[in-house]
Amino acid sequence: QVQLVESGGGLVQAGGSMKLSCVVSGRTEDVYTRAWFRQAPGMEREFVAIHVDSGTPQIKYAESVEGRFTISVDNAGNMVYLQMNNLNLEDTAVYYCAAGTYFAVLDYYLTTHYAFWGQGTQVTVSS
Repeated sequence: QVQLVESGGGLVQAGGSMKLSCVVSGRTEDVYTRAWFRQAPGMEREFVAIHVDSGTPQIKYAESVEGRFTISVDNAGNMVYLQMNNLNLEDTAVYYCAAGTYFAVLDYYLTTHYAFWGQGTQVTVSS
């Protein structure tokens, strides 16, 4: 089993920055992908960013955050970060860290791709 625990959420003004962290523990040797999703009130959980373990790590972002958010993973693969810059009101959501054991280009943006999830951390952007 793999356990994920997020931290770093809170309240931030529009235009500001925030960095989320996720501790990955347990059978981390099984983890091949690490990702961030978010869920706004009344909305479905949506993909934000993914980091894929490979010779040269692959990173992909949702179009809505491209150029503003950066996902990173430490060398041991035990920490996943999401640096969020130039935040806007639409970024308000509960942010979830997720981990998967494989990568598939056709469905990496779907929640069903990931076997392990954190409990989420609230990010609120105010005007």
